[in-house]
This record gives sequence, structure tokens and C-alpha cells, in this order.
Amino acid sequence: MLEIHEGSLHAEEILSRWYVQVKDKNYGAFIPFVGIVRDEDGIDGLSFDIYEPILKSWFEAWQEKAKTQNAMLLMAHSRGDVLNHTSSYISAVVSPQRKVALKMINDFVEDFKASAPIWKYDIIDGKRVYAQKRSMELAGSGLLKDDA
Repeated sequence: MLEIHEGSLHAEEILSRWYVQVKDKNYGAFIPFVGIVRDEDGIDGLSFDIYEPILKSWFEAWQEKAKTQNAMLLMAHSRGDVLNHTSSYISAVVSPQRKVALKMINDFVEDFKASAPIWKYDIIDGKRVYAQKRSMELAGSGLLKDDA
């Protein structure tokens, strides 16, 4: 399940809703990860742009990987502005075994940071400033060169 929300995530509602959805499905582990925007470098928050077709494809590939281990992934991310001390990202793994869920949540979050097509901006004095020093190059992205 992939959710995209406008602005800050309501973490308590999302986690509670997910728990209710999975608690009777005979999973033994529900391992969430909640990302919270930190107050650092003089920013007021972060702002996010998302390219949904690639994000959905990336997430579906991970969901297929999870199914091979009888697990399931859940993810919510913000689009637009997210102020300091609020959540912009939540993911969770549910699995019959905790070891599978613990490993998968780590691998999933790390790959998300490296591969998800989400662009991050700092909010400084009400303006969006591309957060280049905290951004990673998306594999396969860049300009095409005509060597002819």
C-alpha cells in the first residue's frame, strides 16, 4: 500500500489505521519507521516533489520482493511543504517473522533514500531552496548525450 499525502503526515492516524488493517492477518511483526523533519541549518521545514509513475513502479517492485518472504510493505510520503518536527515519511513491514521484517525495513528505507524519485527542498524564509547537499543522484537520471 502506497499513500501520498499533501503536507505533513498525521503519523498517529496512519500508524493506527495500518495496525487495524493488518492485526488480524496473522502477521507476527509490524515494524514501522517514521521520518521526522529536523530543525537544522536554519530551515523552517522541507518541501517535496514526487514523480509518481516511477515511485509506484519502484514500490511495486519492492512489494513483489516482500511477497516472496510472505511480507507486505506499507508507505506514506508527503508532497509539498512539511514543517519542522512533523513527519514526511512513514513506512512499515509486516511479516510472519520479526527477523524478516527487521531486515526488510532497513533495506527498504536505505533503498528509498537512494532510489525514490522524490526531490527535497529546504524551506527558508518561506522560499523553496533545492537541498543539493542532502540529495542523492537518482540512478539512470541525467541528461542524454548525443555522441554523434
